[in-house]
Amino acid sequence: MKAIHLDAVGGIAGDMFVAAMLDAFPELQERVLRDAAAALPNESGVPRIDEGMSGAVRAKRFTLHLPHAAEQGSDDLAHPHAHGYQGEALGHHADHHHLAHGSFPDMVRRVEAASLADGTARHAVAILTILAEAEAGIHGVSIDQVHFHEIADWDSLMDVVAAGSIAAALEGARWTVSALPRGGGLVKTQHGLLPVPAPATAAILTGFHWRDDGVTGERVTPTGAAILKHLAEPRAEAGEGRLSRTGTGAGTRELPGLPNILRVLAFKQAMQRTPDTVTVVSFEIDDMTGEEIGVAADRLRAVDGVLDVSLGERWGKKGRPMQSFALLVRPDRVDEVAARCFVETSTIGLRTHMVGRKVLDRSQLSRDGVAVKRVERPDGATIKAESDHLMGGSLAERRAAKQRAESIDHG
Repeated sequence: MKAIHLDAVGGIAGDMFVAAMLDAFPELQERVLRDAAAALPNESGVPRIDEGMSGAVRAKRFTLHLPHAAEQGSDDLAHPHAHGYQGEALGHHADHHHLAHGSFPDMVRRVEAASLADGTARHAVAILTILAEAEAGIHGVSIDQVHFHEIADWDSLMDVVAAGSIAAALEGARWTVSALPRGGGLVKTQHGLLPVPAPATAAILTGFHWRDDGVTGERVTPTGAAILKHLAEPRAEAGEGRLSRTGTGAGTRELPGLPNILRVLAFKQAMQRTPDTVTVVSFEIDDMTGEEIGVAADRLRAVDGVLDVSLGERWGKKGRPMQSFALLVRPDRVDEVAARCFVETSTIGLRTHMVGRKVLDRSQLSRDGVAVKRVERPDGATIKAESDHLMGGSLAERRAAKQRAESIDHG
């Protein structure tokens, strides 16, 4: 299986994560940039990966390139990410860069309405949900009343969608993270000056290890924290095995005495070396319509910690037809997922049990506009085109596109 370790040398923000991952996995760039662009209006800019330096270290940068840059013949008009809750830098940019509506429901609707690759919306909404839950707890409001300040510009939403695309493409990977730099001082927000780490960041990363390297400032942003919470286990040890890839993503700040980078170390582990345990949450429904069940299933799939949702038909008392739900859930998120099941469905009870599973290493790529899934099997890799991306054209044209996509050597 694939084990990915995030080494937070300078810290972590959404753009640093995306840049480092695409440096390590360049074959994902087409998919990720397409997904990021699909969630943005055309006038907001074009997502782009650029070469850069941080200190003396070469690194990638993930930027939103302004649409009028080409007209002025400049490559310097890429929008720099303002790491932090809505720091002063966010106010320096034109109105077309700013979201008209930044509430949690608005963001979810935009992501779910976009034409995204398989799995991207589910992971992106899960990251947004982590942010919203933290903000709701801090400000004492419901999750639907949360108005994001971190997701205040298009480039911040772009980071979340791009991170969701990466998570979906590398489904099944095991993620770990180094001790996080605590930073220090104050950060300017819509609510005034707040201590570092910002309240949302601290709430999200409870249980993660921190360190003090003597360098102040905001080193971990709320978006970066939400990505970590979604992917990594708080106390998991760093990956072992054969180091197969490395990547480096740079932040926009210059730090005294060290590069402001996030480093990715990807390890190739022996198949099934690390046991994987999940919790099955199951229940039956006999009093909801088909439309209501479909909506509930989609919403449960988007809950952080839910790995899969399957539905089945059963017969209950007095010959009544029932719909059975079975959710695969990360063990550390069972209570939260159970609570959401009671909210989204009419069930008044559910069952849980732990199961072991064995998962093959897989990744999702995009070639010639067709999404393909590569699976590492004991006797070699297999590649399969996703049927949802082969809907246009005649049967012969679809078969030809499928053959071309599956015949490409993806390394």
